[in-house]
Amino acid sequence: MNIFIPLLLGVVLGYILRSRGKRPNLEKPTSLALLLMIFFLGVKTGEVNVNGLWLLGTSILFAIFTAGGSLLLALGVRG
Repeated sequence: MNIFIPLLLGVVLGYILRSRGKRPNLEKPTSLALLLMIFFLGVKTGEVNVNGLWLLGTSILFAIFTAGGSLLLALGVRG
């Protein structure tokens, strides 16, 4: 679904309501929309199949190489 169509409709509706002086209370619908978006993001994230042990090992190795490279660069600049 194109995201710009609802966005533009909301801008137009907000402009119309602003010029009439009426300001609807959008706190509850906004909270509901955000909660639904977070829920569906979690559902979509849960569908992803990830090998956690491989990811953990790769992350630790990357952190070691990053710290080691930074240390070597700092020693090289200093010395």
